[in-house]
Amino acid sequence: MPGIKRLLIVVDMQRDFVDGALGSAAAQAIVPAVGALVSGADEVVYTQDTHGGDYLETHEGKLLPVPHCIRGTAGWGIVPQLFRRGARVFEKGTFGSVPLAEYAAGYGEITLCGVCTDICVVSNALLIRAFAPEASVRVVAGACAGTSPEAHQAALLTMKSCQIEII
Repeated sequence: MPGIKRLLIVVDMQRDFVDGALGSAAAQAIVPAVGALVSGADEVVYTQDTHGGDYLETHEGKLLPVPHCIRGTAGWGIVPQLFRRGARVFEKGTFGSVPLAEYAAGYGEITLCGVCTDICVVSNALLIRAFAPEASVRVVAGACAGTSPEAHQAALLTMKSCQIEII
């Protein structure tokens, strides 16, 4: 539809989640699909999971004792072939980002992709739904990867039940 502002949000497509500390074959498999979305998007923003050297002392670190996405490390970086130069990056120290949701609320169509479907994608999609109740919020299932196939499917069902379109 002409006149609708469209935004693509690439969630946490960082080296540690693709082929690093918490990488998976499922995350590696979606890189081409995410790349295709990035190349066809008018505007792209990224989230970047960001932790400090004290990660293991944090609440998350105690529950998931695998250091990852430590600021300044190679694993913290967004997968290079997916990054659009000059794009805005929202660093986040937890699953969802309120500043991202506030930013996305200025758009009529918001599409999300990335990892992990059942943690950060669902958290951000639900925040955006709350901040932009009249926007079309969509998640591209084939450009997302979860912590397991079952968790991926469960997150998609949760988002669908909250009026997020799954494409």
